[in-house]
Amino acid sequence: MAQVTPPPAPRKRSFALWQGAAALSTLALVPLATSAMATVDASTQDEVQRFLDVFLEVRSNYVEPVDDSKLIEGAITGMLASLDPHSGYLDARNFKQLRTQTDGEYGGLGLSVTMEDGVVKVIAPQADTPADRAGIKAGDYITHIDNELIVGLPLDEAVEKMRGQPGTSIDLRVVREGRDKPIEMKVTREIIDLKPVKWEVSQGVGIITVNSFSADATADVKAGVTAVEKSLGGKPRGYIIDLRSNPGGLLDEAVGISDLFLERGEIVSQRGRRKGDIDRYFAEPGDVAKGLPVVVLIDAGSASASEIVAGALQDQRRAIVLGERSFGKGSVQTVLTLSDTTALRLTTARYYTPSGRSVQEGGIDPDIRVPQLTDPDYATRPRFRESDLRRHLINEKKVDNSILEKDEKADPRFAATPEELKAKGIEDFQLHYALEMIGRIGPAQAKMAAAKPAPATRRN
Repeated sequence: MAQVTPPPAPRKRSFALWQGAAALSTLALVPLATSAMATVDASTQDEVQRFLDVFLEVRSNYVEPVDDSKLIEGAITGMLASLDPHSGYLDARNFKQLRTQTDGEYGGLGLSVTMEDGVVKVIAPQADTPADRAGIKAGDYITHIDNELIVGLPLDEAVEKMRGQPGTSIDLRVVREGRDKPIEMKVTREIIDLKPVKWEVSQGVGIITVNSFSADATADVKAGVTAVEKSLGGKPRGYIIDLRSNPGGLLDEAVGISDLFLERGEIVSQRGRRKGDIDRYFAEPGDVAKGLPVVVLIDAGSASASEIVAGALQDQRRAIVLGERSFGKGSVQTVLTLSDTTALRLTTARYYTPSGRSVQEGGIDPDIRVPQLTDPDYATRPRFRESDLRRHLINEKKVDNSILEKDEKADPRFAATPEELKAKGIEDFQLHYALEMIGRIGPAQAKMAAAKPAPATRRN
């Protein structure tokens, strides 16, 4: 790999975003001015005329009168749905929800979901939310809401049914692979105030949990580091950055959090459709951890912005990445406003880690694979990732899924049962392993790794 030239002066960050791979993931609101309409050729005009012909036929001959705006909106929705799982049309209701989610607060259950064959499928529950406390797991299928079958219902409508007045209850029927019978759950709705960042101290180690990359997440991580030091009355033994089940969010926050722990070097780059459409983001001097050991926790629910942070710290050899292979969402979505109440969420670029890796489909492979043995359903519950989504973007480099799934195979080193671990007082095996790992990494080793970042590959 070629040696990177010295980074240019810091540039103003763009408004591009990455979205976690789910309808309920935290998104960025990015108002962008639309450019003038491009000149269309004759073939395009013919296709537009074909659309108008169909529109007029439906309008004139459908068995019941139809609303013109409903037809147009349906056409727009279908057009965007044909592209990839993350592009879409935001009507007034969804656009309003987007604005609310950008602030890191919304009402509901705390689920990231998608649609698979007409069934609502859970990507991941947000930590410490009603869905999480009720025991909903990644990969679960929600088939009924309040005893009403929702199979075949549009995703937006199903999501709307799950939302409601805080304090009210909702009955869910969940189908989980490996279970003979559906699981009936009663979940109480809450205002989901996704505190983007939480911190705690365990065994002299600072644990920074990043739940979402919403506004001010970087400032909250920095404040968490300060709080850890204050709590201990000095430096901790190291830090654990917990990105598990974090579906993503704002680009600026992904770059900012990575920058907190890096002294130099590239953090991430993104490439659009055109040859010269490349944005690169670099770290500025200043490591808030002062070279102390850092472990990053990821799992199959760690997507998008989470993969940016994990990939940057891994490639720059600043942290050990531990857990499971991540979700594998390596695309960038930009929200383009159409009016005061509507917008497009459009995939506009791919992103790359400092070494030139695209995580699309393949995700981030942990340095050390550690299964979540304290989850009783871990062995039987399937993992759901970007490559499972229909019409997902294909990685520019062929991805061998059989090789990628090596992290699903049993490892004789991890043979303990949930019951055995619970008897030892271990409630979170991955976190427990990360704490032990910090004890095995000396500050000198961490500083050496931080001083020798991995070279990045230039892309033309």
